[in-house]
Amino acid sequence: MTFIMRRDPQDLYELDPAVPELDGAPMLHHLEGFMDAGAAGRLLAEHLMTACGQEVIARFDVDRLIDYRSRRPLMTYARDHWESYEAPELAVRLLRDSSGTPFLLLAGPEPDHEWELFTAAVRSIADRVGAGPVIGFHGIPMGVPHTRPLGVIAHATRQDLVAGRRRMPGTVQVPGSAGALLELRLGEAGRDALGFAVHVPHYLSQAVYPAAALALLGAVGTAAGLDLPDGELREASQRTNAEIDRQVSDSAEVAELVGALERQYDAYAASGGDDAGSGNGLLDGEHIPTADELGAQFERFLAERQQRGDSPGR
Repeated sequence: MTFIMRRDPQDLYELDPAVPELDGAPMLHHLEGFMDAGAAGRLLAEHLMTACGQEVIARFDVDRLIDYRSRRPLMTYARDHWESYEAPELAVRLLRDSSGTPFLLLAGPEPDHEWELFTAAVRSIADRVGAGPVIGFHGIPMGVPHTRPLGVIAHATRQDLVAGRRRMPGTVQVPGSAGALLELRLGEAGRDALGFAVHVPHYLSQAVYPAAALALLGAVGTAAGLDLPDGELREASQRTNAEIDRQVSDSAEVAELVGALERQYDAYAASGGDDAGSGNGLLDGEHIPTADELGAQFERFLAERQQRGDSPGR
């Protein structure tokens, strides 16, 4: 059944009339609110906005799209008055990579309402400014250890867009997201769209994990043909991994559980598995700890460290 749009998508946003023709520049996107293990997508979006400059070219009408009662914006109260209000912003920004090549970034909270109109509005913006492929990114929890390379799976509106890249085999049915619907609708309209999901160790899925954002940056930059700076993310990744290693070494129980994941990972890789980082077969072993077991152990350990004044992951 074909969805019939009865409202004008352009009513949902304001576009800067001075935006130049972008001649196929890629549009990246990350919408907060959907699954994002390790805060991988959020970290990458924030990194790009900091490292690549930014100019807002379009703003969405968040009053129509956001349910404030489910995600209440923060306000500051000072002594006897309300001082400030952190209004949510869902916007498209124009950025430039290290060589000056322009690209777009759609970032902000995932809409709670009007997904169909929102996806049509994003397509409208892309058409009006001459944007090229649309590329999303986020993190997903997976039964892999942090001591092994992080896998990144890809999906797209055309198979040749992800040729040679890791894919998730089989068919699954999962809760939807505005980002996923955007990719689906763009494909139906004949536009190129891709998505990348980095595999974050499930015991770190609730932490801030820069290594996952760094892996996404590499995949997105290659697919988009962009020279994206990675220095700050690389340094943050090294610091965080060193802290995680230190904390693991301080707990024999956690070290044993991580070691179990390493053995399972290495055994699967040695067996000739198509993708040791994809999670295929990694959760089937009889002795592998479950996500809940390993996550509970690691989170309890991190909580104990924080109570003693440590700040893991920073």
